[in-house]
Amino acid sequence: MFMCKSGRLHALSESPSVHPHDPQGKAPLHPQFPAPSARIPTLQAVTDKASAGFARMLHIESMSGIVLLIAAAVALLWANSPWAQTYFDTWHAPLSLTIGPWSVNTDLHFFVNDVLMTIFFLVVGMEIRREIHNGALSNLSQAALPVIAAIGGVVVPALIYVAFAGSDPELLNGWAIPTATDIAFAVGVLALLGKSIPGPLRIFLLALAIIDDIVAVLIIAFFYSGGLDYSGFGVALVGLLLVLLFNRMGVASAWMYVLPGAVLWLGLLQTGAHPTLAGVVLGLMTPVAMRPAPRHHLEVAQTALARVHLHARSGDFDAAVLRHELKIATLAQRDLLPPVFRLPMMLHPWVAFGVMPIFALANAGVQFGGVDLSASGPATVALGVMVALVLGKPVGVLLATFVAVRLRLCTMPQGVTWPGVLLVGMLAGIGFTMAIFVGGLAFSQPELLAAAKMGILGASGAAALLGLLYGFAMRKRLGATEAA
Repeated sequence: MFMCKSGRLHALSESPSVHPHDPQGKAPLHPQFPAPSARIPTLQAVTDKASAGFARMLHIESMSGIVLLIAAAVALLWANSPWAQTYFDTWHAPLSLTIGPWSVNTDLHFFVNDVLMTIFFLVVGMEIRREIHNGALSNLSQAALPVIAAIGGVVVPALIYVAFAGSDPELLNGWAIPTATDIAFAVGVLALLGKSIPGPLRIFLLALAIIDDIVAVLIIAFFYSGGLDYSGFGVALVGLLLVLLFNRMGVASAWMYVLPGAVLWLGLLQTGAHPTLAGVVLGLMTPVAMRPAPRHHLEVAQTALARVHLHARSGDFDAAVLRHELKIATLAQRDLLPPVFRLPMMLHPWVAFGVMPIFALANAGVQFGGVDLSASGPATVALGVMVALVLGKPVGVLLATFVAVRLRLCTMPQGVTWPGVLLVGMLAGIGFTMAIFVGGLAFSQPELLAAAKMGILGASGAAALLGLLYGFAMRKRLGATEAA
């Protein structure tokens, strides 16, 4: 490989070799490469330590749930404070985008719920794709139990809510609100119970919550998308074809898929389907294998770094050469991890500590004084959602699991006991993010939507508290079960 800079020609062989004047490869590094130093400036050491601590915090499962809870609490306090009007004015502030003859006029609330939440659904789609590829949903016998348990956890809460709603068609529109589970909250609460909780139980909860998400996505697509305008499917198809074309071309940069993703989003918006479904579709289309290459990506990265080391000891310093080799190593390192694994890791901090808290801040603000629970409609919605989540979820999960095992449709995984299944059912009653999202689609009347949010917030808090109390009470028994 030859690089030219300032009239000088530099040559680096494809395979690293020792310097001709340094047969042992012990030549000192060029002065531009500083030697390791034990004297690190105090401010730098403090900054490095703080950065490392912050990075660790971002990967603590319970932290995202705590941040989400704080955002919901801030929204509630703000909406019930003397500055309540500023809360509603902020989220309904107008937004407009004009490009030549095209103009889009909307508000901040739409941007949060329909644009930002597409990123959340993208991560959900990739998690589903990964679990189907080589996770809890990759094996039919392994996936059978959480699938059946999740179906029970969807059907029973829906039936309980319908029983409360009676024959009122407007109230019945909220039947799907208590069917979803908030993965971040549920897994975060489970993490608070410590290492004594068996690993298989955590996997069982994850699989159940992911299946819940699949069901929620299907419900949104089929029941809350309204009348479809089929002219938009052509635009959506163009977006899908562009994604497939980019995949076939071997385009690995995630940013390149923003354009086809936007086309798909606009197509779904035009059809009348909820545009956030574009995120799920893109997630399910994310490649699960490494990008094909003539040489293994690991070998390419190692060779490039070896050439960097050789150049550092060559007695010369050429920034262009080093940048070129480091770029090769960086791209090879990127391609070592398939996109379906790499992208969720990259997006997780932004979704967990950005998108979801902003969504909670924009949607959890319920004015308690503005909800008349003495009226039959709002009272029915709030009570129906609460009972369906707090009682219906554990009953549905436990009953469906019992029937499946009793009929020998599947067997209990090793390390998962009946008390553990009940714990999972309790935590599945934490609906929050997805439940609030569905509630916004189900009710157009502000008083019914506010009542639904009150029911969701109360039920999610109660389910989390009951799950924690029960989990701590059963912690030693669950730990002994795993050790056995």
